[in-house]
Amino acid sequence: MENSPTMASKPTKTPTQKAIRKTFKGTAHLANLLPTGTVLGFQILSPIFTHQGHCLTSVSQTATLALVLLCALSCFFLIFTDSFRDKRGKVRYGVATFHGLWVIDGSITLPKEEAAQYRLRFIDFFHAIASLLVFIAVALFDQNVVNCLYPTPSDETRELLVVLPVAVGVFCSLLFIVFPTKRHGVGFPLSRE
Repeated sequence: MENSPTMASKPTKTPTQKAIRKTFKGTAHLANLLPTGTVLGFQILSPIFTHQGHCLTSVSQTATLALVLLCALSCFFLIFTDSFRDKRGKVRYGVATFHGLWVIDGSITLPKEEAAQYRLRFIDFFHAIASLLVFIAVALFDQNVVNCLYPTPSDETRELLVVLPVAVGVFCSLLFIVFPTKRHGVGFPLSRE
């Protein structure tokens, strides 16, 4: 008995350690829901489409609005994507449907029982709308877009364009932490398991 390995018990955590762990876990969930890739693309293209915030023609304004809408739709759609590892360990991506996961490349088909684990739920629509709101808040916080679409805003509009994006971002971030997702969509980290 003396030579048998002993199982190490889990060390007990203090309330502070538990709070810190939950904070970091909640922050990690934000990475799954905030539209970081789309925002990066938007931040790169926004100065080009808006001519550094000096849209002189309706074509520039329309192109800027189209960029905002395209990126917003991307944020909305990407929430419905998910991924899994196949039998060989390769990551496969799909789109969640009401019946399960539709694998994008079509190279494999999931069994109905396994695909059903990935079906759409109410929380997915909640996350998609919140992600859309966060992106719109980011777009409204971009001075190039504001100067292009609202060249001479009133004082009230200017104040609203400063306060509203921050409020929406904070509110949606808190909702993302309270209602986390289990999806690992396109561009989101997938665990090794």
